[in-house]
Amino acid sequence: MDAAWLTAISALLGSAIGAFASIVTTWLTQHNQAQVKERANNQARLERIYLEFIEQASAVMADALLETALKDPKKIMPLYAALGKLRLFASDGTLAAAELALDKIIATYYDPCMDFGAKPENPDEFDLLRPFEAACREELRGA
Repeated sequence: MDAAWLTAISALLGSAIGAFASIVTTWLTQHNQAQVKERANNQARLERIYLEFIEQASAVMADALLETALKDPKKIMPLYAALGKLRLFASDGTLAAAELALDKIIATYYDPCMDFGAKPENPDEFDLLRPFEAACREELRGA
């Protein structure tokens, strides 16, 4: 084979390999960026759902402390809707903590009304969302 041909073929193969490497690098970079963006979107969605559940649970808990029975089911339905959203996206641990908080809130409806004129003996017993909040933090850190 003539040296000129060998030089020409080597140049063409070098250019082809360089172009292929550039294409692969670009694809890998864009693929990685898309994955990072998707994870960020998923985390933002989880944060919104967690906040919604916390707000709904707090409002319902305040009502439960003042009542001796669940007289209007409409008051608790937004909390069930937030729980349904959690079932779609949250981990099993976070979901279990949310269901536990909901169970405690419903049980509070049927307890005697709280006397707000006296300081509660154990104020932490009303912090029903602490395990849920801890599970949320753990899930968000792992995401």
